[in-house]
Amino acid sequence: MKEILSGSLLLMGSVFILLSAVGILRMPDLYTRMSATTKASTLGIGLVLLGTILFWQDFGIASRAIAIIVFLFLTAPVAAHVIGRAAYLGKVPLWEKTNIDEFKKREHPSDSSSSMPE
Repeated sequence: MKEILSGSLLLMGSVFILLSAVGILRMPDLYTRMSATTKASTLGIGLVLLGTILFWQDFGIASRAIAIIVFLFLTAPVAAHVIGRAAYLGKVPLWEKTNIDEFKKREHPSDSSSSMPE
């Protein structure tokens, strides 16, 4: 039974990692590629590690795998945010069908010179 459950988790994790790779190839700009890659690969790696925990059932392996999962879930969104912000500030263009650019409103308000105290 543990082989079936761990194998299922490994298979689902591999599918998410594959979808992450497809997202890199199919998405139109850096920001959507980064979003697809971060979300799908983090979930995929988490599922693979959970499958590993269930298969081996060893405290040393489980503690390391859980530490890796926690580290990934804490650092992947932060890293994606920092890379996306650096790309935006570095003038990497948005996809031409992007409708809303909320960061532009925050960084370049239209009448910031009149409301700023001197």
